[in-house]
Amino acid sequence: MPFDFDERLVDSRQLDEGVGERSRRSRVGLVITGAIGGSLVALYAVAAPFVAPALRKVCLPFVPATTAQVQNVLQVLRRRSGTLVDIGSGDGRIVIAAAKQGFQASGLELNPWLVWYSRYKAWREGVLLHSVTRTDKNCTNCCFYCLNPIVLELKLAHELPRTAKVVACRFPFPTWVPECTAGEGIDSVWVYDAKTFKTKQRPASSRVVN
Repeated sequence: MPFDFDERLVDSRQLDEGVGERSRRSRVGLVITGAIGGSLVALYAVAAPFVAPALRKVCLPFVPATTAQVQNVLQVLRRRSGTLVDIGSGDGRIVIAAAKQGFQASGLELNPWLVWYSRYKAWREGVLLHSVTRTDKNCTNCCFYCLNPIVLELKLAHELPRTAKVVACRFPFPTWVPECTAGEGIDSVWVYDAKTFKTKQRPASSRVVN
């Protein structure tokens, strides 16, 4: 009888240990599942505002400017001053860089998350960005990134003053001839003189900025 009692006692302990081990594994599994689920939700919350614009009827994806492209924009505008408006300013890197060079810089951006992010970046870097809702006769420099720039030709020709310069990033205007260019490949920028495109006069040739 004592032997039977000890044997049952051992079996009971083994059963309790097995139940405890399964319970611990279940809790670990729940923690891992919760962590993965939380990570996916956080990733969606961060990525959705940046990806959502690309899902609109008119595709407007966020494609950040490269460091070389920002430098090319500043290079072609190095002898310019006054106001600068970046159409499709994204996270504000061109606007912030221009403001550091003394421009009264502002950006036009449809994605509210990118607007707030660019304002946060500007605050972190101690840069003041000016508010603007459209391009107008007071805009002396205009920069933009657009997959289909032809849609902006009439608008810019109508609203910008004759003293303005327009800088196109990555995609040139199809019917305008630039006065100069800078960079290569995806870092390329094209500069257009408002006096030329407002009067529909084409310059004889374009030059490359060294």
